[in-house]
Amino acid sequence: MRRKFYDITQTGPSPLADEAITTIQSLYVIEKQARGQPPDERQHIRGIHAKPILERFHIWLQTTLRTLSKGSPLSKAIHYALKQWEALVAYVDNGYAEIDNNSAERSLRPIALGRKNYLFAGSAAGGERAAVLYSILGTAKLNDINPNVYLTTVLKRICNHPINRVDELLPWNIDLTTQPGDAI
Repeated sequence: MRRKFYDITQTGPSPLADEAITTIQSLYVIEKQARGQPPDERQHIRGIHAKPILERFHIWLQTTLRTLSKGSPLSKAIHYALKQWEALVAYVDNGYAEIDNNSAERSLRPIALGRKNYLFAGSAAGGERAAVLYSILGTAKLNDINPNVYLTTVLKRICNHPINRVDELLPWNIDLTTQPGDAI
């Protein structure tokens, strides 16, 4: 939603779009306070601080929309925000949810940028294998593990590792310290 208002400000001065962006930025200030807290605490902080801002913003969007011509870019941005409203405010009542999907978009960016490079997959099965590999590497990154170190460690251990304990090799469980039998 923020991007639509931001794009309007890039084409020329727009006090109403600036006001929307300022409101959205105030939500990110609150989110900065909540970051790193347990989910119940995040939900509590959001309920106290973000919810009233969102309620006022929703009223502002509805009121402002009535003053605009239907085809204007600002009108389109507000229509979009109102259509997506339930999804946009869902994070307030869920301490596990994030305010945006920026981390997901960042993780997908390399795939989108290198799309032509991935034509080597050659088949649906090759594409599925690539998706599995990207998921494993992305999960390692999300767990603050260097993907190269993770893959090297797993490949060194997997042939001697009991199949019924393969979950020990998952990124959130693995012990990356040197184990007996690891090649040095």
